[in-house]
Amino acid sequence: MIPDRTKDTPLIPVVLLFGPTASGKTDILEHLFTGSHAIAEAEIVSADSMQVYRGMDIGTAKPGAELRSRLPHHLIDICDIKEQFTVGDFVRHADQACLDIFSRGKLPVVSGGTGFYLKNFVLGLPEAPPSDADIRSALKTELENNGGAALVEELQRVDPVSAGRIHPNDTYRLLRALEVYRLTGKPLSSFSVSGSSGHPNGGDRPPYRFLLIGIQRNRENLYQRINQRTHEMFLRGLSEEVAGLVAQGYTKTDPGMRAIGYQEFFLEDGTLCSNLALVEALVAQNSRRYAKRQITFFSALQGVHWIAADNADTIDELPAHIATLVKEFISQ
Repeated sequence: MIPDRTKDTPLIPVVLLFGPTASGKTDILEHLFTGSHAIAEAEIVSADSMQVYRGMDIGTAKPGAELRSRLPHHLIDICDIKEQFTVGDFVRHADQACLDIFSRGKLPVVSGGTGFYLKNFVLGLPEAPPSDADIRSALKTELENNGGAALVEELQRVDPVSAGRIHPNDTYRLLRALEVYRLTGKPLSSFSVSGSSGHPNGGDRPPYRFLLIGIQRNRENLYQRINQRTHEMFLRGLSEEVAGLVAQGYTKTDPGMRAIGYQEFFLEDGTLCSNLALVEALVAQNSRRYAKRQITFFSALQGVHWIAADNADTIDELPAHIATLVKEFISQ
């Protein structure tokens, strides 16, 4: 149990453990917080934008049920694949989870690889959100595949004020308005024109103090791990998982199915590709590209304790390094 320091300070201690895809975060969490050697009673808040979706297990590398029975995880399997889950939704759910975990005397650990989730959880949602390349790319793909009418209809539903201001043929402003909503969970019309930022902790959000720990691996090592994990996903039945979801009525345009590991299965007409070797190569390639973007994003974060995973001969050595940081942090 973590020390009760509410009489001395109102700040809730939260550890953030992050790194690019396939960097080994789940193994590290298991070594740190399970078994007789556990350094603290902890529960994990998943900061993965695709693990929120039910039924998408293999392709999102969800921790298994056995591990989750020993180390509780929050924000996994909370959405249907057809639902849009925004960064605003994440911050709200993560706040609730951290409060609940701390109220039971345990350490909240936010862990994952979705950079803008982590950034906005620490800094709070900005009043004028910057452009997000992944969301903008997804919107452009939707525009090309489905036309502007579907996007106009979505904007009318989530932000009728902006929809009334934007001409249906003004694709730039249309995409920007939807980008802001998907990024923050709030309509563009709710933001101030000046774009001034609020309190870093989001005003009425819980008061936190953070320990940021980042996992680093050199590109060659990381890409090998990505290729291996992708191959293992196919051996475990990723293609069958995708086929099963399609059989349930999910399509390539559903928010969840746009994830890496799922989108690559679809041909332009929405049917599934039968060339699994090609699909596996595309999944691995897109995962490597995503990891490169993650590394760039994480490198810009401030106050991070970086752990060089390539220098550890065994997985046990990594938690030994991190354990010291965590123990010092929760004893403050």
